[in-house]
Amino acid sequence: MAETQHNTTTVDMWFDPACPWAWLTSRWLLAVEQVRPVRIQFHVMSLAVLNADKDIPEEYRTMLATTWGAVRVCIAAEQAHGTEVLRELYTALGTRIHLNKQEKDRQLLVDALTDAGLPTELADAADTDEYDEALTKSHHEGMDPVGYEVGTPVIHVPGADGDTIAFFGPVVSPAPKGEDAGRLWDGVLAVAGTDGFFELKRTRTRGPIFD
Repeated sequence: MAETQHNTTTVDMWFDPACPWAWLTSRWLLAVEQVRPVRIQFHVMSLAVLNADKDIPEEYRTMLATTWGAVRVCIAAEQAHGTEVLRELYTALGTRIHLNKQEKDRQLLVDALTDAGLPTELADAADTDEYDEALTKSHHEGMDPVGYEVGTPVIHVPGADGDTIAFFGPVVSPAPKGEDAGRLWDGVLAVAGTDGFFELKRTRTRGPIFD
């Protein structure tokens, strides 16, 4: 996390392409870029890694088995072409997964890589554990500062005194746009930056709305 020479704050977000709530948060953050002096840097976490040792329903564990391919491909792309490529690759993956409801198979990965202007052979990473060490490292860089009672989205923001403010959320549906996105950002910064603040939550009454 750092501030650029143009006084634009770099905000880091960790995502697993399979998570619909992270997708909505990422679209909100991109809207925030348009109305606040921030630049979003995307990083990879893994729902499968997060839940590896947890007691979860078998149906959910079966779903998690389908998430390895996309996160491995994201790490392979990042290693070969730099972290910046994750922005377009995540958008391509998320659009196909959440909006187009495309099956999570090799073709989805190839299509997303093509959309992002990346070599399609990166899809080979889905079928190997070659990138799992780097994936786990990226995962822990995002999750360790915020703790393991949460999932994704996770956001890191530089604090006023040079430390890192790390938090889970916000979980929001649909993703706010325009100045509504900016106002939510202002509020999130206010609560997340308050010393001793830990939780603000209410029961979800709607599912992900991808509009």
